[in-house]
Amino acid sequence: MKTITTIFILCLSIFSILGFTNFAKSTIPISKTILGKKLFFEKILSKDSTLNCASCHNPKFAFADTVAFSIGVGGKLGNRNAPSVLNMKNRPYYFYDGRAASLEEQALMPIANPLEMNLAVADAVDRLNKNKEYLNLFYKVFKQKPTAQNLSAALAAYEETLETVNSKYDDWANDKIKLSPAEERGKTLFTGDKAKCFDCHFGPDFTGDEFKNIGLFNSTFITDSGRYDKTKSIADIGKFKVPGLRNVAVTAPYMHNGIFKTLEEVLHYYNNPNGIFIHPQNIDPALQKPLGLTKREQTDIISFLKTLTDKKYKKNA
Repeated sequence: MKTITTIFILCLSIFSILGFTNFAKSTIPISKTILGKKLFFEKILSKDSTLNCASCHNPKFAFADTVAFSIGVGGKLGNRNAPSVLNMKNRPYYFYDGRAASLEEQALMPIANPLEMNLAVADAVDRLNKNKEYLNLFYKVFKQKPTAQNLSAALAAYEETLETVNSKYDDWANDKIKLSPAEERGKTLFTGDKAKCFDCHFGPDFTGDEFKNIGLFNSTFITDSGRYDKTKSIADIGKFKVPGLRNVAVTAPYMHNGIFKTLEEVLHYYNNPNGIFIHPQNIDPALQKPLGLTKREQTDIISFLKTLTDKKYKKNA
């Protein structure tokens, strides 16, 4: 009996050394999505192993951050607000300036960004190859060792699963419930000509995936030129990717620079952009004149926006 026990302990030791222990304990089949989720929360992908993707995309707040600019490695501040990564499966491009054309391309950029995880992708891949557990996982999923390509593929596979379609709005759209009077009024305003929300925020995820200048650029104290950084076209100065509005009630602060802390501030701004920041350049024609929304109308629109919160995030709305 002692001999059998000794052999068993010896085997476990060998498995541990080879990195197989987790497989022996786990009954969950590994997949590209599961590997991607593990990597999304993996801190060795940052230079000093203190941050992961979820550090700036907090699952509790619909995978967004709660500050205007996220804190990267070494305490460095990012230069744009970290948006939610939910409902990104069908987007044609990524980041506020559209510099990534796919989730796979997007996935590696925060790792290498010196203001974020600040680790060269080649170094991240090298760390994964030196980690016995990850080496085994990548062979199990991709039949090859970790590379930049399969690292980005795994992260993208996980992000593609982050879709939300279980909100009060979805229940209404499926004829399961009725909206409250305030929510109904807000929906009518949202889709109507007065508020003009639907001009930019339409479709299943409430975005037309366009680039718009909403007046948050004046070249003096608001200087992020947005899409222009990518295209170098004067027509794109101050334009930013229109975000989807699902779960918007839990993703404050708002805009590419996190300048507004609440939805009330957002509606107040949209009602008269020129009355908030002077001399906006290249502002969209739809916002060149005040919308003329009353306080109650603004509140009603916010009531409607809150119906877009998926039920799993409702407690944080």
